[in-house]
Amino acid sequence: MNHEDGDNGSTAPERSTPDPSATPDSVEPENTADEPASVADEAALPDGAPTTQPSADDEAPTTQPSADEAPTTQPSADEAPTTQLHLGDLGERSEEQAPLWVEPPANEDVTQVIPAIPPGPVPGPTQAYTTAAEEPTMVAPAAAPQVPPQPEPQPAEPQPAEKPAEKTPARASWVKVAAITGGVIAVIGIAYAADLAVSSGKVPRGVTVAGVDVGGSTREEAEATLQAQVGPRVGQPLTVQAGDVSTELVPSAAGLGVDWEATLDRAHSQPLNPFTRLASFFTTDEIGVVSTRDEAALASAVDGLRSETDRASREGTVVFEGATPVPVDPSTGQNLNGEGAEAALIEKWAFGETVDLPVDVVPVTVTQEGVQRALDDVAVPAASADLVVTGRDGKVATAPRQQIGAIVGFEPDGNGGLKPTYNTEAATGILAPQLVSTEIVPKDAKITLDGGSPTVVPAVVGDLVQWPKTLETLPEVLRGNGSHATPAVYGPIPPALTTEAAQALGVKEVIGEFTTGGFSAASGTNIRLAASEINGALIKPGDTFSLNGYTGPRGTAQGYVESGIINNGRPDTAVGGGVSQVATTLYNAAYFAGMEDVAHTEHSYYISRYPEAREATVFEGAIDLQFRNTGKTGVMIQAIGGASDLTIRFWGTKSVDVESITGNRTKPTQPDTVTLPAGDHCIASSGAPGFTASDTRVISDHASGQEISRDTRTVRYDPVPIVKCEEPGAPKPDERTPAASPAPSAPAENPTTTPKPNGGG
Repeated sequence: MNHEDGDNGSTAPERSTPDPSATPDSVEPENTADEPASVADEAALPDGAPTTQPSADDEAPTTQPSADEAPTTQPSADEAPTTQLHLGDLGERSEEQAPLWVEPPANEDVTQVIPAIPPGPVPGPTQAYTTAAEEPTMVAPAAAPQVPPQPEPQPAEPQPAEKPAEKTPARASWVKVAAITGGVIAVIGIAYAADLAVSSGKVPRGVTVAGVDVGGSTREEAEATLQAQVGPRVGQPLTVQAGDVSTELVPSAAGLGVDWEATLDRAHSQPLNPFTRLASFFTTDEIGVVSTRDEAALASAVDGLRSETDRASREGTVVFEGATPVPVDPSTGQNLNGEGAEAALIEKWAFGETVDLPVDVVPVTVTQEGVQRALDDVAVPAASADLVVTGRDGKVATAPRQQIGAIVGFEPDGNGGLKPTYNTEAATGILAPQLVSTEIVPKDAKITLDGGSPTVVPAVVGDLVQWPKTLETLPEVLRGNGSHATPAVYGPIPPALTTEAAQALGVKEVIGEFTTGGFSAASGTNIRLAASEINGALIKPGDTFSLNGYTGPRGTAQGYVESGIINNGRPDTAVGGGVSQVATTLYNAAYFAGMEDVAHTEHSYYISRYPEAREATVFEGAIDLQFRNTGKTGVMIQAIGGASDLTIRFWGTKSVDVESITGNRTKPTQPDTVTLPAGDHCIASSGAPGFTASDTRVISDHASGQEISRDTRTVRYDPVPIVKCEEPGAPKPDERTPAASPAPSAPAENPTTTPKPNGGG
């Protein structure tokens, strides 16, 4: 084919009959007799009939397109007949000219179309190959220069209309593909429309709620299904897992429920995306539930889990079981993450499956290797033998191996290991009592009055085992696997009050004293016991003395007995009763010695054996008597308890003189009558009127007589009630009747009083 043909074979080229005289010398005359049958038959075939030539490899014959196929060329009515020439030796053409044969694609019928020869010269002959034994056949072009005279043209026979160019096989394939694709799309479109119409108004396909499939259901059907299958879960125990701890809670008790409307709203409407609709046949869309919740109940329920889920971390350590050291593996702790736990329950409870609750891990610092090192390097050697401390005169103190755990301990060192600790106080408690006989105990200097005047008894310097120094070498002593022995270190211990210090206190004369009497036998027991406890007490300059602090508890264990007290303004009894007389006597002795009053409280009503506005009461744990030594010298208390009186003296160096001025009684009040059931707790009383009194203390310098201070204290005493004790069942008069009324019709006087604290009288 000529490469200049721009129509690519859409219009058949004109053919002309060649002039025999113009035939090239190399072309032999046509011999139809020698022509292969296939060529002769082909010439006799009508236009469009197939032309078949055998191939060199005896493959399927090459056929020209049939009438149903698109021919490559179609001659027109004016074209001259095509002359086929037997080209003979022209098969030996130059290899420079490209053959007209093109290898057909594999698996396709080989069809060769012999084009018409256009008038005029062509670049070269067209080759058509059959078998290797046959000569090539060439369609030769007609010689253009010489054209023999032609007869008058005859009317041409009518020719059939030119057929349109038929489609090539490649285009036919694309047409088929397009047709099939269009059909598939049409089917898909119909299916899509049908599926959308059928599912309209329903929950989208594949939707699940808490594991329950509701896809394809109407909203009402879906809600009914969910209430039947998910609804009961709100009241069923739900397993929760927090770290390695598993427990249960009931969702309803935790304030959880389901909002059905909001839950179904999550499903949205039917999707319009065809790919989404197609995928819904093979996938599910879990939308969960919208939970209702009571925030307070939920928080309370989560906090209630902490007792089971939370645990402290445990650092690795070594403990002693008797004389055997035992390693303790480290263990991390955990704390429930409250906020995360609430969120997890809200989201997952409705599934009815175990809900994992988040926890915060509490780390440890000691490693397993650190524990093992402490065991091997410290604990095992320490427990291998008894701890022995040798004292004077061959005495020894021993801490048995079984008690080593009280002495040796471990704590994290911050680097993954353990460092040993040594409890020297515990070691001292075990060892010290065994060496007491080898020690000299220090003694304070004392001031005695055995000869009627103060005398200083010299102090004694002690010689005791210095246990902190003795046990300084404990880590080295316990490290070896042999003997654990070390010597005791002794040292002098000075007394708290040396001889020189006692002499410097200046205790040499009486600077104040006071005496009271008139107490009962039971009260006398308590008074003498308390007096003996404060006898000899030293008050250094600037120190404060406390009666309750000095005597300590005053109960039956200390030898005190039950005696009279004032309770809520009425006479009563209690253990330790009568000590208020010690308080009053001590207060007055301190008063005249010039001590500073720190704290004291008067009785609630006046007791005739005490001076007005210059007395005091005490009650263990509630009311105390305190005063401070503001002088430059020390003060020693001397207390002498007799059968019916008590005398307390203050010894020191006299520096002031004290005067007491008692004022007149004012504002008298009459007692009330109180009727109580007869019994041990009812003490009859005739009563006494109340009043207000005052006392003024004037302090002057002893050497110059110059007044230093003047202080007045005013005290209101309540009336002593008239107490009547009556047997049960007896007629009860008015419980509170004025003791002295001008007339039966006069109103009873009922003054308002401020209750005073209880106290022993």
